[in-house]
Amino acid sequence: MYSKNDDPAGGGGRPPSRFRASGLRGRHLAAHVLVAAWVVLALLAASAQQTMPAARWLAVHLFLLGAATTAIVVWSEHFAVAMLHAGLPDRRWSHARLAGVNAGAVGVLTGMWTDRPVLTGVGCALLITAVGAHLVVLVRMGRGALGGRLAPIADYYRAAAVALIIGAVLGWSLATGRVGAQHYGGIKLAHVHATLLGWIGLPVLGTLFMLWPTVMGVRMAEHTTRLARRVLVLSGGGLLIAVAGLAADRRPGAVLGVALYAAGVAVAAHLFVRTVRRRPAISAAAAWMLAAAMGWLLVGVAVDLVLLAARPLTDVRDDFGAVIPVLLVGLVAQVLIGALTYLLPIVLASGPKERASLRAVLEWGWAPRLVVLNLGVALLALPLRDPGGSAGMPLVGVAGLAFLALVARVLVRSGRAPSTDEGKAGALRHPALWGTAAGAVLTVLAVLVANSGGDTSGRASGAGTAAAGAGPTRTVAVTLADMRIRPARIEVAAGTTLRLKVTNTDAQRHDLKAEDGPTTPMLAQGQTHVLDVGRVTENREAWCTLPGHKAAGMTMDIVVTGAAGTSGETSHASGHDGHSATTTSGGPDLSADFSPGWQPREADLAPAPAGTVHKAELHAAHTTVEVAPGVKQQMWTFGGTAPGPTLHGKVGDVFEVTLVNDDEGMGHGIDFHAGSLAPDKPMRTIRPGERLVYRFRAEKAGAWLYHCSTAPMLQHIGNGMYGAVVIDPPDLPEVDHTYVLVSSELYLGTPGSTAQVAKMRNGTPDAWAFNGVANQYGKQPLKVKAGERARFWVIAAGPSDGIAFHIVGTVFDTVYKEGAYLLEPDRPGGSQVLDLATAQGGFVETTFPEAGHYAFVDHDMRHAEAGAHGMVEVSD
Repeated sequence: MYSKNDDPAGGGGRPPSRFRASGLRGRHLAAHVLVAAWVVLALLAASAQQTMPAARWLAVHLFLLGAATTAIVVWSEHFAVAMLHAGLPDRRWSHARLAGVNAGAVGVLTGMWTDRPVLTGVGCALLITAVGAHLVVLVRMGRGALGGRLAPIADYYRAAAVALIIGAVLGWSLATGRVGAQHYGGIKLAHVHATLLGWIGLPVLGTLFMLWPTVMGVRMAEHTTRLARRVLVLSGGGLLIAVAGLAADRRPGAVLGVALYAAGVAVAAHLFVRTVRRRPAISAAAAWMLAAAMGWLLVGVAVDLVLLAARPLTDVRDDFGAVIPVLLVGLVAQVLIGALTYLLPIVLASGPKERASLRAVLEWGWAPRLVVLNLGVALLALPLRDPGGSAGMPLVGVAGLAFLALVARVLVRSGRAPSTDEGKAGALRHPALWGTAAGAVLTVLAVLVANSGGDTSGRASGAGTAAAGAGPTRTVAVTLADMRIRPARIEVAAGTTLRLKVTNTDAQRHDLKAEDGPTTPMLAQGQTHVLDVGRVTENREAWCTLPGHKAAGMTMDIVVTGAAGTSGETSHASGHDGHSATTTSGGPDLSADFSPGWQPREADLAPAPAGTVHKAELHAAHTTVEVAPGVKQQMWTFGGTAPGPTLHGKVGDVFEVTLVNDDEGMGHGIDFHAGSLAPDKPMRTIRPGERLVYRFRAEKAGAWLYHCSTAPMLQHIGNGMYGAVVIDPPDLPEVDHTYVLVSSELYLGTPGSTAQVAKMRNGTPDAWAFNGVANQYGKQPLKVKAGERARFWVIAAGPSDGIAFHIVGTVFDTVYKEGAYLLEPDRPGGSQVLDLATAQGGFVETTFPEAGHYAFVDHDMRHAEAGAHGMVEVSD
C-alpha cells in the first residue's frame, strides 16, 4: 500500500532528495505560474468570442499550445526521470527547452494574430526544435538508465512528442496556405487529431497507468506493464493511421485508425476500473476528476469514430466542432486540474505537514467545482438552444477560475515558504525561466490589446477611409462560405461610403475584417452583420481572420474606380423583402470549387427520338440552382433546370408540349420560336395550378429558342425561363460528338428585386454562362479524342447579349447559322467565330488535330472572363 504522502514518481516513501537538490522545486513553481498565466489568457480570449476576431482559435491555442504544452514538457521529463531511474537532465538545458517551447508558442500566436506568416513560421520552427530536443532527451534517458516496471510509460511521452511535431507541421501548412481549399478540411482534421489525441491524449493515457493507482492508494496490477505496451501499440499506431488517412482524404484509413485508438483507450479504461477498491482515495478530488476526464475521452473518441464512419470528411470537419469542447475541457482541462491537485503539493512542499496543508487548499470545494465543470462540458457539447446552449462556457469559466485562484494561493504560499534544501537556489535563482514567463505573458497580453479590433460594429478610420457622410452610400451583400468570400472583388467609386452586409452561410464560423478598418463579430451559420467600412478613397483588402483562412483564399478586394457619383449610389432599405437597394458587385469567384455532389449539365445532344410526334411536359416552378462555383440562386425554371430541357427533332415533326404552372406566386406562359402559329392561345399566361397544351409543327430546320411569354419577359428570361429546340437540317451527316450550348447572362440576387431588375435594365450581369452555370465546363471539360469530329449547336438566349462563339486552337470548316450554311467542308475557306445576336442559333463543326486542351469562349472577353468559357479535353 501507498501512504497518503507517497510521491508517484518515486514509487513510495519520501521524494528523492536529488529533486530538491537540483532546484526542481523552483523550476516547477515558475513553470506552473506560467501555466496559470496561459490559462487565464485562454479564459479571457474565450470570453471575448463575439467581440474579438479569431478569439475561439486564440483561446484554444493559448490553452493547448501554452498551458497544456508547458505542463506536459515539465511533467513528462519529471516522470521519465523517476520511471526510468535515469540521471537528471542538465538544469540549464531544461530551462532552455522550456523557454523555447513558450517562445515558439508566443511566436505562433503573435504571427497568426498579426497576420505575419514569417513570424508564424519562425514560431513553428522554434516550437518544433524545442520539442525535438525534448524528444532527444527522453530517448537518451532510456539509454543506460536502470529502468524499471514503469519504464515503458516513457514511450508514451516520446510518441506524444512525435505527434506534436507532426501536428505543428500540419498547423504551419494550414496557417501559411500551403494547402489549397480542397485539402484544407482533411489537413485541419489531421492537425486536430495529431495534437489532441497525440500530444495530449497519449501522455494522459501513459501517466494514468502510474498516477491512477497511486491516487487511489492501491497497488499497481502485475500485468500493467504488458498492458501499457499493448495500449500504446493500439492508440499510437491507430493515431498514425488516422492522421495519414485524414491528411490524404481517405476516410476508410481514418476510420480504421480512430477505431484502433478507441480500442486502446477502452483497454486502458477497463484496467483503471478494475483497480478501484472500496476505500478512500488518497485524494478524492484528484480521483474523481481523473475518472471524469477518462470518461470524456471515451465519449469524445466514440463520437469521433461515429462521425468518421457515418459522414463524408467534408461534413465531419464541421460536425467535429462538437467534439472539441469534450476533449479540450472535459479531458485536457480536467486532467490538468486533477493531476495538479495531487502533484503540486508533492513537488512544492518541503515536508508532510506543508504537503497536507497545500493539498487541503487545492481540494477546497472540489465536489461543486467538479459538478459545475462537467455540466458545462455537457452543455457545450450538446446541440441545445439558448439559454442552455450558451450557459456551458460560463460554467466552465467559473470552475476554471475557482481552481486558478486556489493554485495562485498555493504558489504564493509555496514561494514564501523557506526551503532548507534549496536555500536561495529556488525560483529566484532562475532569471531566464522567470524572464521567459514574464515575456510570454506580456507579449500575449500586448497582442490581445493591440489587435482586439475595438468596436467591430462601428466605423474605422485609417488608410483609405474618412468620415462617413461625405459621399454617396452603397451597401453590398457579401457571403462567407466554402472557404471563399463572394463577391471576391467589389468596385466602388472614390469617396463612396461602403457598407458590407455580411452573411455566413457556412457550417463553420467566419468573420470579415477590412484592411485598416473594422471587423465583424465571429458569425455562426445564418448570422448576418452590417460592416460599416466607411468612406473609401483607395484600394483595400478584406479577409477572414481565422488562422489559415486568408491563406486558403478567403479574401476580397475593394477596388476604387474614379470619382463618386451624386445619385443612384445611395441605398435605402424599403423594408419589403426582395426590394431593398442592396447590390452585389464583382461577380462570383469562378476559381472557387463547386459544392460537394455538384454535377455539370450534360452538354451532349441526345439523338432525336423515333417517330414524328414528340410529347413533353414542362413544369414552371422556382428552383434553387448552383449557377456558379459555390453560388446558389433561386431560378424560375421550365422542368426544374435553367435552361429548360432541349427538344430535338427533324423537319416536319410535331411537338406537343404541356405547360404546367407549379409556381404558386405568378403566372407563366411559353413561346416556341420553332413553330409558326397565332400566339393568342398557346402563348397565353396561365395562372398557378393551370395547364395548357402548346402544339406546333417544326417546318424549318435550325437552332431555336423557347422562353416564357409572360411580361416582363426581361425578368422571366433573365431568371432562367428559356431553352432550346434543335431541328436537324435534312441529310445532316453524323459526327463523333454533338453538343448543345445555350449562352445566357446571370443576374444574382432576389428574383424580381429592385437591385436585380436594375442590373437587367442596365445590362450589367454578374456573370455569363453556357447552359446556365458559369465556368461549369472549365471545371468539368468536354472530352473527345484526337482526330474526332465534333458539332457544337449554339443558341444565344440573352436576354440581352448575343455571343461570338470561338474554340481556341481550331478552325471551323462548317458554319450553319439561322437555317442556312455559311460554310461547308468542301469549300477552301474557314471560320473562326459563330456570331449570333440574341435569340439566334446555329452550329459549327471542327476536327481536333491532336491531344491537348482547347478552350471554347464567347470572344467578347468581358463575357469569357466572367464565366462564358469552357474546355474541350482532347486525348490520344
